[in-house]
Amino acid sequence: MRQGLPERTLDRRELQELVNALAAHPEEWHDEVDFPTGGGRHFHSIYRDSYVDVWLLCWRPADDTGWHDHDLSSGAVHVARGALVECNPRIGGDHLETVMPAGHSFSFGPDHIHRLTGAIEGSVSIHAYSPPLWRLGQYSIDATGVMRRVSVSYADELRPLVEAVEQ
Repeated sequence: MRQGLPERTLDRRELQELVNALAAHPEEWHDEVDFPTGGGRHFHSIYRDSYVDVWLLCWRPADDTGWHDHDLSSGAVHVARGALVECNPRIGGDHLETVMPAGHSFSFGPDHIHRLTGAIEGSVSIHAYSPPLWRLGQYSIDATGVMRRVSVSYADELRPLVEAVEQ
């Protein structure tokens, strides 16, 4: 996969082009698609070097990353199958929820806070980050609306720290 990638940090546009190109070639990742018995989101590292980190994620409707950011990394997501729901927190209002259907992609900077959930059983997405993930910020929102951030390793599975309270 290294072929064609520049030896530098990729910008949001380049990350989105990368996930779109990978989604167009399922022969490069379809063998890694898995939905483990007993539930839980399946994730598999497709590629990692000094400049970019690429993951395949498999989703069920109960799968939820919880609120998080990507620390210093920009990212892009392509929904290859099914659909995901991206939720963005809003202070003083309802959180913004967007359904991302198969074929849809989006990118974001390191300041982006969101939460992803599976919208349809058997959803599959491809995620790319640059620089590669090392740390993420995991957030909780308590009943009073106070948001707190905890730094976690990229190797830890993201899940809600505390259920978010809709305001």
